[in-house]
Amino acid sequence: IGIVTSLGAAALHDVVTALRRRVPQLPVVLVPALVQGAQAAPSMVAALQKLYRLAEAQIAYDARLSIDAPAVPIDTILLVRGGGSLEDLWAFNDEQLARTVVQSPVPLVSGVGHETDFTIADFCADLRAPTPTAAAELVCQPRDVWLAALQLAEQRLADGVERHLDRQQQRLDMAARQIGRPSSLVHGQQQMLDRLGRRLQSAAQSQLHGQDKRVQHLASVFPTVAARHLERSEQRLAQLHARLELLNPRQVLSRGYALLTDMQGQVVSSVTQATPGKALHAELADGSVDMVATQRLLV
Repeated sequence: IGIVTSLGAAALHDVVTALRRRVPQLPVVLVPALVQGAQAAPSMVAALQKLYRLAEAQIAYDARLSIDAPAVPIDTILLVRGGGSLEDLWAFNDEQLARTVVQSPVPLVSGVGHETDFTIADFCADLRAPTPTAAAELVCQPRDVWLAALQLAEQRLADGVERHLDRQQQRLDMAARQIGRPSSLVHGQQQMLDRLGRRLQSAAQSQLHGQDKRVQHLASVFPTVAARHLERSEQRLAQLHARLELLNPRQVLSRGYALLTDMQGQVVSSVTQATPGKALHAELADGSVDMVATQRLLV
């Protein structure tokens, strides 16, 4: 914690006392400056710039841009002064001081005067405290709070490690039981195999029973189906036979017609083929007759 104030100011004693009470482990860097009078503003500007250089060096080190770390890192800055009249606090209304406060690379808390006192530096700071003591208290939690938080984190870490170790021990015990008694694993696999065997046998019997019922059903309906099929086939055969008989030339011969051919079996369908003296063959309904053409007449 960097502090800018006068060495003889009562505010310095109040701030140091508060910091020593709340965070005695934190180092404090004091850069003295005038806080009243004509030279107060330039003096506080120079003091702040000195602390800024320390803070920027620490920032560069944290970003791995610098090899050498500062001896005392600055994380926050207190600009404090005790109460006084408006004229006593006028240096904190200086324009250059206000611009310098705004340029702080780390959080800057102002604690100037009493609670009712306001200066331009208060509005330029990151945070305004009503008094110097309040400024010191704002930038640091009491040591007991951090110790309690640390103890809580330690307890949570111990509980987490214990739970993790317990889970790992359970896994180890389970693995040891499986390795130490492989027969139990084999027994479990044997039981599963028996269950699968019974399920397979039951499924096969159920399927065979279903097939047997289907065969019985087919056997019961087969005679009827076969008789119907045979009857339909006989009817169709009779229809085809009747159609075939209609095409049989002998049916025509039974009505008094004859099928006339020459001796080579060629059909004689014209008188021009039956020259006188040519041997012919006539096929009748009940037999055949060989004859010789004697005369040819044209219609």
